Amino acid sequence: MNWLLEAFSEPTVIQAIVVISLVAAVGLYLGKLKLFGISLGITFVFFTGIIAGHLGVVINREMMVFAQNFGLILFVYTLGLQVGPGFFSSLKEEGIQLNLMSIGVIFLGLLLTMILHWTTGISLTNMVGLLCGAVTNTPVLGAAQQAFLQMHPEDTKTVTDMSLACAVAYPLGVMGVILAIITLKKVYGPSYCEHKESIVTKPHVAEFLVSNPAIYHKSIPEVMKLTGKQFVISRIWRDRKVMIPTSETRLEKEDHLLIISAKADVEAIKVLFGEKENVDWNKEDIDWNAVDSTLISRRIVVTQGKLDGVKLGSLRLRNLYGINITRVNRAGIDLVASPKLRLQMGDRLTIVGEANAVKAVGTILGDEVKRLTAPNLFAIFLGISLGVLLGVLPISVPGLTMPLKLGIAGGPIIIGILMGAFGPRFHLTTYTTQSANLMMRQFGIVIYLAGLGIDAGAHFFETVFQGEGLVWIGIGFILTFVPVILIGLLANWFFKVDYGSNIGMICGSMANPMALTYANTTIDGDDPTVSYATVYPLSMFLRVITAQLIIMLFMQ
Repeated sequence: MNWLLEAFSEPTVIQAIVVISLVAAVGLYLGKLKLFGISLGITFVFFTGIIAGHLGVVINREMMVFAQNFGLILFVYTLGLQVGPGFFSSLKEEGIQLNLMSIGVIFLGLLLTMILHWTTGISLTNMVGLLCGAVTNTPVLGAAQQAFLQMHPEDTKTVTDMSLACAVAYPLGVMGVILAIITLKKVYGPSYCEHKESIVTKPHVAEFLVSNPAIYHKSIPEVMKLTGKQFVISRIWRDRKVMIPTSETRLEKEDHLLIISAKADVEAIKVLFGEKENVDWNKEDIDWNAVDSTLISRRIVVTQGKLDGVKLGSLRLRNLYGINITRVNRAGIDLVASPKLRLQMGDRLTIVGEANAVKAVGTILGDEVKRLTAPNLFAIFLGISLGVLLGVLPISVPGLTMPLKLGIAGGPIIIGILMGAFGPRFHLTTYTTQSANLMMRQFGIVIYLAGLGIDAGAHFFETVFQGEGLVWIGIGFILTFVPVILIGLLANWFFKVDYGSNIGMICGSMANPMALTYANTTIDGDDPTVSYATVYPLSMFLRVITAQLIIMLFMQ
């Protein structure tokens, strides 16, 4: 049995791997447990590590530092890859209001952090740790710690204290957002359940009758120039016969058009064409292949690497094959198939046309799902290398005594976003399946959380139950509750944001999936989830960068 005791007690590489793995395994198991319908998920690894550290578990310091840093890098880079394709589109008109409000939550929290630092005398590093716990965002803590270590490489005690502050504020960080959601539900009243149009563009199918003389005998491109709205004409019924429109097709009086567009644009399209038929084409149980006997509808997956980043319109598939692409599904989100949309590996295109034509288009696009299962590791390792190099790049800023560095959290997340957004344009395949990306992200963050908890655990309980610990808990709750409730009320009273979008924005600005789980139980529909996804990319990026900037700017 001596070998077993040595494996756990001697600070070796083997001991570090065993302890971190066991802490992760126990934390993941306990994270499945629910209290009042809420589970902490992988975050329980953090608290399991704290218990292990409190019990006196000590592991090889160099090994733990490497594991934490590599786990953090892997998490933020793959997070950047995931949000990259939708990052810049979320900043456009459809999501700009919600993103501005989420920025308000972030900067109000930063302002409160500085005010409480100046008024209470709590050190800035501890206040940043409390902020990270209040917003339940441990990757941001890692970014702040790395920024501090760049300035004070030997001061590991302050870094550990930041972890303690984060751990103390974390539990009420979860509950504070949920309490804000409950408060907003009372403010909105019973009318909150009334579904309002989501600000995110989602494809909507409607049938129109051409009765506007101004567009008679005009081609589809000529008609589209008359409006700034994006839409796709899927089918045309003329004299009871169905046809797939091409760019040369001219519209005639009493043509029936099946059009895919954003739901918010339906009224404008109705004005353009004349009349809207009272038929619901958005029911999930519609058999599109039975709508007309001569055409089939099929989903085809883009697996040809040479098409990565190519504009959909440049393929001219409609004119060459007489088919129509009605929508594009990317990462579970349906997009309107506009000619300017750039294809990405893994996109699923809904194709309507004759069977032989659809089959031919499938050959062009690839439609070999097995190819997507092969990991594209080149982009992973290249991106991590570039991200770390960007993180250590010194950036001179006037007025600062030392150059800024983005650190091992800021650099990789920026490179990940850029590669996810623009990699396909340079024919660099950055696609990973959702499950593969989630696997890498969770693997990285679990390793980071395990090491973080073990490091903070030695003095956690004595800190919590001292007077200072109770003050930290109160301050953490203020940093959680005040920004989200103030911006939430502002969104309701002045911007008339509906309840579902409002609470989703709050959860996304705090990067709090536990609160989102609760939010989804308070309302029917997917408005909270859609709103969460709209603000999450920019919010996560800003939190990582601003946490480092506070340390660098105010601790010179």
